[in-house]
Amino acid sequence: MIERYTLPAMGNLWTDRYKYQTWLEVEIAVCEAQAELGYIPGDAVEEIKAKANFNPDRILEIEAEVRHDVIAFLTNVNEYVGEPGRYIHLGLTSSDVLDTALSLQLVASLNLILEQLEDFIQALRYRAQEHRYTVMVGRSHGIHAEPITFGFKLAGWLAEVLRGRDRLIRLRQDIAIGKISGAVGTYANIDPKIEALTCQKLGLEPDTASTQVISRDRHADYVQQLALLAASIERFAVEIRNLQRTDVLEVEEYFSKGQKGSSAMPHKRNPIRSERLTGMARIIRSHSVSALENIALWHERDISHSSVERVMLPDVCILTHFMLKEITDLVKNLLVYPENMKRNMNVYGGVIFSQRVLLTLVSKGISRESAYKIVQENAHRAWNTDNGNFKAFISQDERVTGILSPDEIESCFDPQQHLNHLNSIYQRLDI
Repeated sequence: MIERYTLPAMGNLWTDRYKYQTWLEVEIAVCEAQAELGYIPGDAVEEIKAKANFNPDRILEIEAEVRHDVIAFLTNVNEYVGEPGRYIHLGLTSSDVLDTALSLQLVASLNLILEQLEDFIQALRYRAQEHRYTVMVGRSHGIHAEPITFGFKLAGWLAEVLRGRDRLIRLRQDIAIGKISGAVGTYANIDPKIEALTCQKLGLEPDTASTQVISRDRHADYVQQLALLAASIERFAVEIRNLQRTDVLEVEEYFSKGQKGSSAMPHKRNPIRSERLTGMARIIRSHSVSALENIALWHERDISHSSVERVMLPDVCILTHFMLKEITDLVKNLLVYPENMKRNMNVYGGVIFSQRVLLTLVSKGISRESAYKIVQENAHRAWNTDNGNFKAFISQDERVTGILSPDEIESCFDPQQHLNHLNSIYQRLDI
């Protein structure tokens, strides 16, 4: 048997060669289980393991004639093995090999995704701590709301990614499923003990109740979870794009020496990586519909799912892995501009502190309705006036100065009071 080679990249997991390698692993694991349970000679298995091999080009040549991929594969393997090859695939149906091998591919892909996800998590932890006290304006509906910190924003991203990691760890267990139960899944021609022993050798669990295939709800779950992770990455990318807008410019993608942003406009520094991530998330999300439609097969099986999976599963695995690499590098090298954050936070004279003024007035005994009217009038005046200054207007309004002292008014515009409880969030995330 060919030793499994070290894979340098996600794309290698979805080559024909690796696919055939996993098929061979499954077939040999079944032979080993058959021999251990006394169904076939042990020396025949040793000879199979020593001689088994395949040639992807030869498999395709045979398939062009027989129009069946597994038969073409078995024919080619037997060209290497010879007489003991008669013990290969005993009691099996094609889906025993295809679905069990596919699980090996999906688990291997998920392991690489989880490995890259850990790098992203560490990048977020580092930048969230770095900017723990970098004050900026929080926004809702795209409109200035109240002060936050950039580290707090990143902490929210971290919490979301940690939830995604937990889901993928659970997913790895749910997809690590094998099926060696023969045609229509009844074990009519193979002992269930062979399935159990084969799966143990492959690091899988036997399916609870397969038909002729492993039910595609598992694979749909796989695609949905990767689509969900991609949607999270898209959310982060869209936020970076918004914060990089010229009129905001609070963060910016790293722009390398010699990089050019536009063929026409030399000044341009575009958020191209974030835009690329947004587009890739759309592709992965579109596959989630196909994965759901793959669940409904005719009776105990058909192959309407097969052609979809040949496109869908490599796409979602490779793209998710690439997206994680991109967002990790983007976050690690993201340029952050605290001075621009400070500038944006204080436009219109600090209207984002309106709630603090409101609550301070209410604490002095006036009704919330009256306080709201006073604060809103001054805030809108600042908003609608060239170089409007909310703080100055509040400080000149007799309805306010008759209740609050200058020091009390000044304290309303201290961003620190908005940050007093952020440590509790950092503690939950162990930052």
